Amino acid sequence: MKNAFLIIDTQYDFCDPDGALFVPGAEQDVERMAGLIRHHADQIDHIVVTLDTHHMLDIAHPLFWQDADGDHPAPFTQITAEDVTTGRWTARFETEKAQQYVRDLEADGQFQHFIWPEHCLIGSRGAALHDTLLDALKDWSRQRELDYVAVPKGLHPLSEHFGIFRAQVADPDVSETQLNTSLIADLERFDTVYLMGEAKSHCVANSLKQILDFAPGLVPKVVVVTDCTSDVTGLGHLADSIYAEARAKNVRFMESKAVFS
Repeated sequence: MKNAFLIIDTQYDFCDPDGALFVPGAEQDVERMAGLIRHHADQIDHIVVTLDTHHMLDIAHPLFWQDADGDHPAPFTQITAEDVTTGRWTARFETEKAQQYVRDLEADGQFQHFIWPEHCLIGSRGAALHDTLLDALKDWSRQRELDYVAVPKGLHPLSEHFGIFRAQVADPDVSETQLNTSLIADLERFDTVYLMGEAKSHCVANSLKQILDFAPGLVPKVVVVTDCTSDVTGLGHLADSIYAEARAKNVRFMESKAVFS
């Protein structure tokens, strides 16, 4: 049996209490992930880590938007399609594309547009892997003589990229927003793919949803490691339907102590 780990966005800004978008519980999640890697290195044949990475002028950051007074939205502000139509919030850059993005996102039915604190800025400490995980990855690489694979997401400033496999609203002119078929093919080589990381309510859930929607060959291979992922505070309900769909399709869920037991 060949096993892969798919570790979502286990970065400083999400996993450290001083991070820009700290997810409560993530510190303990990282410890459990690192423990799995150290204790079962010989049973882990491939590790993919994803890296949420953004520019300052990102469609989900405050600086991108303003109201009639020139004020920017506070983090955790929701911007609806009606808001952009009525001019309550106006995009300061690529206005027409940004308005269409908000409408398309809302029409998709999964999320409305949400403003986040500036986080995982390209080149910043916040965008780096958490040291606890990185140390475990380096030890695994030395022991197995294999490199972990790092896959960035979120660099296109006009579309959010919660799930690793594609942007929430793909742009036909921007390849990095399209379905990452090479990553799907890479993971399909393994018998089991253990999914974990941050946050359960957003990027882990959406990565799982994209597997359900676009990678049927991966569905029976996926195991969600339930105590290696946590919700953004107060927003766990957003992903309830995704996890219910996954369970209905027989995706497996287990705690870290049951992995490889």
